[in-house]
Amino acid sequence: MAGKGSGGNVLAAICSFLIPGLGQLVQGRALPALLFFLVVSANYFFAVLIIPAVIGGIIHLWSILDAAKFREHS
Repeated sequence: MAGKGSGGNVLAAICSFLIPGLGQLVQGRALPALLFFLVVSANYFFAVLIIPAVIGGIIHLWSILDAAKFREHS
């Protein structure tokens, strides 16, 4: 991937929008992908408690932005 704003990062951001962490997985970053997926999924699972749902939504947004702004270091 070429870097911030590249087509690959746009695709990764769209993937993370659909499933938290999928964009990081597309970029080859397995650990962040797993962490984003587990944390957001757990928070959405407990969504009936309101606060976890809000926190899950914020972390989901963070997952999308992280995938969109990822810049591979050479």
